[in-house]
Amino acid sequence: MSEDGLELNQLSNHLWEAANILRGPVDAADFKTFIFPLLFFKRISDVYDEELADALEESDGDRQYALFPENHRFQIPDDCHWDDVRKKTTNVGKALGRAMREIEKANPDTLYGIFGDAQWTNKDRLSDALLCDLIEHFSKLPLGNKAARADVLGQSYEYLIKKFADATNKKAGEFYTPRSVVNLMARILDPRESETIYDPACGTGGMLIEAIHHVREAGGNIKTLWGKLFGQEKNLTTSAIARMNLFLHGVEDFQVVRGDTLRQPAFHTGDSLATFDCVIANPPFSLEKWGDDVWTSDPYGRNFAGMPPAKSGDYAWVQHMIMSMAPKSGRMAVVLPHGALFRMGAEGKIRKKLLGMDSLDAVIGLGQNLFYGTGLAACIMVFRQRKPAKYRKKVLIIDASREFKKGRAQNELLPEHVDQIYQWYEAHEDVEGVARLVSLDEIKENNFNLNIPRYVEPVVEEEAISVAEAMANLKTSLEQAYEAEDRLKELLGKDGLV
Repeated sequence: MSEDGLELNQLSNHLWEAANILRGPVDAADFKTFIFPLLFFKRISDVYDEELADALEESDGDRQYALFPENHRFQIPDDCHWDDVRKKTTNVGKALGRAMREIEKANPDTLYGIFGDAQWTNKDRLSDALLCDLIEHFSKLPLGNKAARADVLGQSYEYLIKKFADATNKKAGEFYTPRSVVNLMARILDPRESETIYDPACGTGGMLIEAIHHVREAGGNIKTLWGKLFGQEKNLTTSAIARMNLFLHGVEDFQVVRGDTLRQPAFHTGDSLATFDCVIANPPFSLEKWGDDVWTSDPYGRNFAGMPPAKSGDYAWVQHMIMSMAPKSGRMAVVLPHGALFRMGAEGKIRKKLLGMDSLDAVIGLGQNLFYGTGLAACIMVFRQRKPAKYRKKVLIIDASREFKKGRAQNELLPEHVDQIYQWYEAHEDVEGVARLVSLDEIKENNFNLNIPRYVEPVVEEEAISVAEAMANLKTSLEQAYEAEDRLKELLGKDGLV
């Protein structure tokens, strides 16, 4: 440990070792269900102890004063502290589960349901000995604010999310978007101080976290975002992880709601959806059973451009997000499968309507096999409520499909690839074989099909050679042919055939 507290590598490795303790009895896909709640439980217990020590010092040892709720960010009821559970050697899972539930009840406005629904009492998977080993492992490192800064703890937490995604490739797409893709989307949307940011399919909260990073790196005060970060996530465990993720990054005020965004959006006033400055998401690709039965008479008017097909919810997400953009400042970026650009039928009609509204700013085609759980190439669609005058009735189409590093199991978008794609977007001009600013008239002529190869033709690199080089090559080829002929005659002569 350094003077400034735990180092990122030290903490990241320690957390991954905790996951390895579970390996065997617990499937890798379920590591996050147990590891994240334990990490958060240890963190808030250690922070509580720090606050208690500070209050005792401030009050000359007045313990009654030090225990006042006002002195603590989160309340920990009697017998529910990490140290209380650590003392248990039998029925450890029962003690853990009880402590977590009681902490949730004691902090209903902030922590309700945050520990998820892990089955701590299942002794076939989590024996007392295994849980004791796990608790002792976490106990080795202090995780309070003084020992583990929020940014270091948050980065370690994100490291662990990625490691779990790597370990469970097929299932990871449900909760994890590669950070390089998220970084590209955040740079395009460029969230600023005091703006509202919303992710309707927030997974583990990575896009909200990246928006915070973006504001910080631009020199902004990230505390102006407190109370302005919003997310919704259907999966219970994943939504709990998102909330823990934000808390561990030091975010003090946000709203992440568990629920089905397309059927029951969480943020609205009456029949009007709440609107936000930045809307960003990687929703599940071509979701079936997404809620078309509800949308036929959607009270929020989210079928304004048409009814998406029952077997694919891609344009349900798009329309929901467009309706969630603030009237003047609103902009959005959404990850979709390439099929959303060219499938006809109901989706073709929706595209026609959206293009007619002239809010589509850009289409960026990404390389294949960048996302967990699918080898398919994806694209990013960018919408703006107010496009700059010089870009109206035009759409920037970028073919970035060759921008990636090839990997064994999965390809990777490196920082230099993100920089290049962002530069093409920022320039908003034609680049041969890569980008074109296409008029809506041309798109109309193509029946509102946005398939990227229709507009951007890759440059075929042919090696140009001079006449002299061509003659020299021909001479060499002829000499080689004559030599081959002479050798053949020699061989045939030896056999008496000529």
